[in-house]
Amino acid sequence: MKLLKTVITLSSVILMIGCQTKKTTKQSETQTHQKPNIIYILADDLGYGDLGVYGQTKIETPNIDALAKEGMMFTQHYTAAPVCAPARASLLTGLHGGHASIRGNDEWEERGDVWNYRAMLKDSTLEGQRPMPENTTTIAQFLKEANYKTAIVGKWGLGAPQTESIPTEMGFDYFFGYNCQRQAHTYTPVHLYENKNRYHLRNDTIAPHFGLLKEDDPLAAVSYEKYTQPDYSPDLIFNKMMDFIEENKKEPFFMYWASPIPHVPLQAPQNWVDHYVKKFGDEAPYYFKKEVGSYFPTRHPHASYAAMISYLDENVGKLVAYLKKEGLYDNTLIVFTSDNGPASDGGADPEWFNSGGALQGQAGRGKGYTYEGGIRVPLIATWPAKIKAGTTSHHISAFYDILPTFNEIANVQTDYNTDGISFYNALTNSGNQQEHEYLFWEFAGYNGQVAVRIGKWKMIWKNIKKGNKDVELYNLDQDIREEHNIMDQHPEMLKKFHDIVKKEHETPVNKSFLIEGLEEL
Repeated sequence: MKLLKTVITLSSVILMIGCQTKKTTKQSETQTHQKPNIIYILADDLGYGDLGVYGQTKIETPNIDALAKEGMMFTQHYTAAPVCAPARASLLTGLHGGHASIRGNDEWEERGDVWNYRAMLKDSTLEGQRPMPENTTTIAQFLKEANYKTAIVGKWGLGAPQTESIPTEMGFDYFFGYNCQRQAHTYTPVHLYENKNRYHLRNDTIAPHFGLLKEDDPLAAVSYEKYTQPDYSPDLIFNKMMDFIEENKKEPFFMYWASPIPHVPLQAPQNWVDHYVKKFGDEAPYYFKKEVGSYFPTRHPHASYAAMISYLDENVGKLVAYLKKEGLYDNTLIVFTSDNGPASDGGADPEWFNSGGALQGQAGRGKGYTYEGGIRVPLIATWPAKIKAGTTSHHISAFYDILPTFNEIANVQTDYNTDGISFYNALTNSGNQQEHEYLFWEFAGYNGQVAVRIGKWKMIWKNIKKGNKDVELYNLDQDIREEHNIMDQHPEMLKKFHDIVKKEHETPVNKSFLIEGLEEL
């Protein structure tokens, strides 16, 4: 009897070990490496206060909020520029606006009629923006050298199809999405790009910025039907991203999901629009009556803006569910952020949504400006293997810190000269985190701007191209909304500001990014 009990006990132990082995094997079959996967999600024009965890009350973002609960939320993370292209260039190169090759949105207009959508369809040499130099070093190149499979889906905006400045020439194994940010002014384009080739959609040629006709009734749903086409680009972008992850899940991968959402025009899946129409009630339409004007009109602008963000949130939820199902989630770093502050054109209404949150995010203080509402952005990071759940970091960081941070995570050894500092220790709460002496912004757009943050102090010099010499000073500890310029109370800060600008500013190679006032310091 004793022998029988022993045999039964041993059998049970063996069975349990076998079950555990099978479970472990199932998880390890997907991915056996130790390096974490890295997924960087970049929203487009999402305000600091557009997410529930950052104070949003009207827009539902349960899946992104869940990432914050399962990881870390940063309160003082900054983009490198208040508009698309220079922010993305800094992200990829680890250089701030005083050193980066791209310091503003530059549509490279000397090529011809670059704003003519139909002309671009016929001539691809009119697509894309001013390219980064051929010898540009990017984060994707470093990660590729570290045996990562690299991909970008969404919006590129850093070069034209016929140049060396396209994703597959800048370190990415795979690209799907918009090469040209002007073409991203419609979510139902005629084509996207897959690697170097056009990927044709089933959509008709409804050129961006096309308004209602004179005979269209702005209150009638039928007036807006022409803007709804068969293929919604964010659907295709998400599906291609998931295909790439599925195909490369057994190796470490770097996925840069450069979502075009919620950049105007306001186009969203109907089910989400209906959800918010029911929630918000009826509202005045956003429209103009001429063939070419602002962004596409929309019958329900508030509902559509909220719908776009909730749609993005829904897809973040699908991505996380897949990673968990495949046993990839624990060893995947997911970073969610935005390229700049909220827009206030095309029907977007940052004041109604309080998209700036604790900051000012309205016109003149949000997108396009180096005030906090234009450059301070949400940052959420999850990595269950390393990041403690439900934590908050007040570490001051910027886009140009991402490259050294990811390099440290991937154990990339390099002497590349970056303006950034790895914030790995802040992410993982391990060891002393090195701090920036200051953050620096140089932005050639919107009449030329420079800004510096030194601890609690923030200095802004705007309208430089118009000859303005006055520099504004704010104490962010006491005045996060930057409502009280106190430079006259601290004149000594002006010299500190000028010294930093002289040190950090390099004359740009591309003269379209030249801010002449800086050269005179």
